[in-house]
Amino acid sequence: MAEDQDTARERFIEIISFHLGDQVYCVDIMAVREIRGWVPCTSMPHSPPHVLGVINLRGLVIPVIDVAVRIGLPPANPSERSAIIVIDQGEKLVGLLVEAVSDMITIKGSDLQPVPDVLPESQRALAKAIVALEEQMICFLDPEPLVGATLEELAA
Repeated sequence: MAEDQDTARERFIEIISFHLGDQVYCVDIMAVREIRGWVPCTSMPHSPPHVLGVINLRGLVIPVIDVAVRIGLPPANPSERSAIIVIDQGEKLVGLLVEAVSDMITIKGSDLQPVPDVLPESQRALAKAIVALEEQMICFLDPEPLVGATLEELAA
């Protein structure tokens, strides 16, 4: 009986998965405002290397981050398959450039594994967890540290 109650209380999380290079990453769908196709960005002088520039999103100017560069991969090469995942960070919207959006997946809380201690703390903070599914491992990115420092840098 207690086992059934534990199963009923199992936490489910919906994620949006996307590709960067040969790897699959994801963010919590609750942080996603919308997903839009790639549009060229207007570059900003003296912006950090991971900031591609800004786009106009229905009258709002929002920064777009190359997630690949931000997490230490080679820069993305935007194409017609690329997408900008617009995430809501409190009162700020930020676009995340990804190579391709894959799926919306519902996972169980028990599918989340801790991030291994092989990375420096500053890099490990970008990931919430590793999603361990039967057919693949997905790095679950945390939008707050992913874009938080960027918003502070752009405001300075």
